[in-house]
Amino acid sequence: MIKFENTVTPSAEQWRAAIMGARNPMNSWQKSDSAECRDFHCSEVRCPFDFNGDGNCYDGIKPDDFIIGPNDLSLLKRLCSAGTDHRKFMRMLPVMVTITAPLYWWKEFSTYKVGTVENSCSTMHKIAAKEFTLEDFSIEHLYSDELEFFKEIIDHLNGARNLYLSSKKGESPRTVKDDWWQMIQLLPSSYNQKRTVMCNYETLTNIYKSRKDHKLDEWKTFCNDWIKNLPYSDLITGEDENEKR
Repeated sequence: MIKFENTVTPSAEQWRAAIMGARNPMNSWQKSDSAECRDFHCSEVRCPFDFNGDGNCYDGIKPDDFIIGPNDLSLLKRLCSAGTDHRKFMRMLPVMVTITAPLYWWKEFSTYKVGTVENSCSTMHKIAAKEFTLEDFSIEHLYSDELEFFKEIIDHLNGARNLYLSSKKGESPRTVKDDWWQMIQLLPSSYNQKRTVMCNYETLTNIYKSRKDHKLDEWKTFCNDWIKNLPYSDLITGEDENEKR
């Protein structure tokens, strides 16, 4: 299981600055043809999202959306194809999102240290904040017999939680930390943790190329459902947005 909330994508100002930076090496700023949707005069200039040439913009475009013009888009795609040394503008496009996913997935996500920042819910401090339930874990692939066994693990976790809470009240013969350890070391890697992540388009490009065909369902959802729904995701995936539509 993996869930995405509060995705924040690059602003119009960030897109504009990144594109101007991409044009710095050749001093070609005057060729830039990108702008917010409201700045296009549709009667005079064909909107880049008017794929059919019928005057109707692509569904979902709003007046404050930033539209990358054909000239700029062509340049950005060439830079992306040329490799990491040339597509430095991708590092200037930040993305933030809150992800809820199991610890076994977060363990793999931690491979991507460069260009990422994470702020997580604290398992160390808040593990006993609520009673453990099945909904706290990613267990959608368990067989029925294993699910029954997993319910026993949850019962043990809640027993350890009760001991810990009793220790905090001074009602246990053991120390608070001893009872806390019982939850920490018994906790399965399928436990879902929420983290708010900041990364950028370059990091997402590396993730997409490495993980889009991974055996974990969470990675397939991350790459094929979340990344592909970001603005101008074809810069990340290398796929042609027009062909997909």
